[in-house]
Amino acid sequence: MSLLLFSELTIREAQRRHILLVALIMGFAYLVLFAVGFHYVYLQMQRDGVSDPQGEMITGFLLTAGLYAANLLVTIIAVLVSVTTISGEIDSHTIETLITKPVRRWEVVLGKWLAFAALLIIYILFLAGGLMLYVYLRTGFLFHNVGLGLSIMVLQALIILSLTIAGGTRLSTLANGVLAFTLYAIAFMGGWIEQIGALFRNEAAVDIGIVTSLIMPSEILWKKALTLFQPTMASMPFSAGPFAVASQPSDLMITYGLIYMLAFLLFAMWSFSRRDL
Repeated sequence: MSLLLFSELTIREAQRRHILLVALIMGFAYLVLFAVGFHYVYLQMQRDGVSDPQGEMITGFLLTAGLYAANLLVTIIAVLVSVTTISGEIDSHTIETLITKPVRRWEVVLGKWLAFAALLIIYILFLAGGLMLYVYLRTGFLFHNVGLGLSIMVLQALIILSLTIAGGTRLSTLANGVLAFTLYAIAFMGGWIEQIGALFRNEAAVDIGIVTSLIMPSEILWKKALTLFQPTMASMPFSAGPFAVASQPSDLMITYGLIYMLAFLLFAMWSFSRRDL
């Protein structure tokens, strides 16, 4: 009951601060922009008589680009909505009102995490599902392994959420935000280095990418989701970047991502329970 209460309070706070409304409006605007742009591109493809294989490749590329932007948007929202969850309430002393109640501190952390996790899952389904549904209705094109791919995108968002909440138990709000975005940027750059290293068969560059994936597995999980959506992306020659996969991610990275997420969530609950307020 305590977990549900803190989850409800967290969602109400997000509503009060208009976070949910703004995220919904901007998400809808993003879907409309993608739909309009894709519509005119697809019309031009039909006028030019593009062959079916080439048309599927272009459609897959455009949908991948849309999903990547949606994935980035979800990541930013995951940081912004949770960066003040603990540290901001400590600074404003509002957390003292909660911990004086007959509840355990870890229940406060877990209740807030569950609320944000539910919101992020719904938002991913809204954005990514909306993109896929529109493309399917417009062209009949559908990615492979949609359920598993979306689950990995959800895992990536939950990793960011757990990391940010854990940081908020020990760091200031600003430092926590810097930490989350910097780790995400490191993972992004490491992913590029690994892809380029795989193209040129440079083991040192590949090893650098692997290390950064262990430090922050966000980019490698996106690559894994991409190979599930479009298996051909894992074998495209002379390609690198966020829309192609030159180095096939291991299935073990999914397990590692789950352990990574749970480790930071458990640390957040332990850290806040031990913190002197």
